[in-house]
Amino acid sequence: MHTISAILLGAGSRGNFIYGPYAEKYPNDFNFLAVAEPDEQRRHKFAAVHEIDAEQTFASWEDVLAQGKIADAAIISTQDSMHFEPAMKALELGYHIILEKPMSTLTEECVQLEAAAQKHGRLLMVSHVLRYSPFWATIKEVISEGTIGKVTSIQLTENVGFQHMAHSYVRGHWRNTEQSSPIILAKSCHDLDIISWLMEQSCSRVSSFGSLMHFREEEAPLGSTARCTDGCAVERSCPYSAIKIYLETKDPHYARYITNNPTPANTLQAIKEGPYGRCVYRCDNDVVDHQVVNMEFENGANASFTLSGFTQHIARTVQVMGSHGEIQGNMEDGVVKVYHFATGKQIIHQFSPTGDGHGGGDDRFIGSFIDAIRQFDNNPNQGLTSAAASLQSHLIAFAAEQSRINRGMPVELESFMSVV
Repeated sequence: MHTISAILLGAGSRGNFIYGPYAEKYPNDFNFLAVAEPDEQRRHKFAAVHEIDAEQTFASWEDVLAQGKIADAAIISTQDSMHFEPAMKALELGYHIILEKPMSTLTEECVQLEAAAQKHGRLLMVSHVLRYSPFWATIKEVISEGTIGKVTSIQLTENVGFQHMAHSYVRGHWRNTEQSSPIILAKSCHDLDIISWLMEQSCSRVSSFGSLMHFREEEAPLGSTARCTDGCAVERSCPYSAIKIYLETKDPHYARYITNNPTPANTLQAIKEGPYGRCVYRCDNDVVDHQVVNMEFENGANASFTLSGFTQHIARTVQVMGSHGEIQGNMEDGVVKVYHFATGKQIIHQFSPTGDGHGGGDDRFIGSFIDAIRQFDNNPNQGLTSAAASLQSHLIAFAAEQSRINRGMPVELESFMSVV
């Protein structure tokens, strides 16, 4: 079983904290031969950790791919709007690909990527890693076994968490639709993918409501300033204070995303000078801070999805209602409860927290990708999260945003596809 070699395009959070550590843990399975990253410090740090030759470190993905095919796989974890071009070029060169979600910020490019993967006969696995977590895999297994009968409806809630909302979708990379994509695509195509996967049928119609209700200048409290460090009179009482989130939290999770070396001094400097120190009411954000999506599927079943940036915890909760039973789950707690109507019995599945991300889904996803490459010549399986499997969730997201902009007008996915 040969070691799968890879190139990394984008050494940001996913590259440095998910794919890089996997290669460190399993060097006989996975290693990196080249890296492209515009941030010089991140680029050199990743190259040093993975012993990548200096001539194989690049500032742009174009320079790496200009060499032709030099590895088995390409990991594309660039910014959302920069997924399409490197993915298409890598497919043409014959790379198997992991592509970070979303596939693209444009509907037509998502469709083209799926077609290109088929044309070139390569793996194109989208990082819908939740499918690989024990939590969601168990729910899928219970449904497939027929334990709760026919699924009639699904309710899924994504509790984004107030700090995560402020960091990523008010101050951060995904705050602005033009610079990234709508939050329903950037954040919640994960959730729409899970709903599609559990339903196992085509979605026919979508409607959605949502708005940017709170993080606006007119909501700024009296005494607030442009930056949290500008002598803001309400900084101590503000839940979104950058000083609280990046310097005073017990979990240093967020600080590592605003400076490459998150010492207290460096973090404070980043707050004073960078985008993450801005007042949440005075940013250039335009993505919604809450949204609901309703979906109708081809057999008449329906699903509802709720996203909220105003929650204490980061968690996903789900209820699957079937003709003969019900499933309730809380991903943060790692608990899945299955209730059978006829017998009155309830079975509880409990999952322990894992060290890797997304409830254990990240490492399982990468491992599945490696196995699929090794078996591809004899069994060209496209994997659980292929471009074809992932396309519907993207189309639902695009349709949901179109519906939201049009005040909840239902959007037929068939007619939506006809204009792609």
